[in-house]
Amino acid sequence: MDKLDGVTLAALREQLDAAESPKATKRLMIAIAYKDGVPVSTLSERYGVPESTLYYWLDRIDDKPIAEAVEDDDRPGRPAELGERDRQELFDALSKPPEEHGVDGSSWTPDAVREFIEREFGVSYSLGHVRRLLRESDAPL
Repeated sequence: MDKLDGVTLAALREQLDAAESPKATKRLMIAIAYKDGVPVSTLSERYGVPESTLYYWLDRIDDKPIAEAVEDDDRPGRPAELGERDRQELFDALSKPPEEHGVDGSSWTPDAVREFIEREFGVSYSLGHVRRLLRESDAPL
């Protein structure tokens, strides 16, 4: 066990107490178990995470401040397809019955919203993304 030599169990446990995300909690629990002598192969099976990923996490904890290491790096992603004005227009539409916008049905469904977005804004979203938009909009479903 040559990883985490410079990291104490106390520091890992202290960070675990302060962890705010499930991802950070999981990574810290794995690091603690590793420091306690649990082999990476066992941790991989236990948590369903590839060994290469576990080694990557342990290296990060070794190389960076713990609080930073257990969180994902910011990744610049593709910007949202709908601009703020279009999003607000969508949310306004979702606050009214779908029939008022030429959509069949008595309530908004993810499929109906996806079709509406494609028709009105020319943007294609996955159903998962549409579900997130619905949660953000507080639309009656």
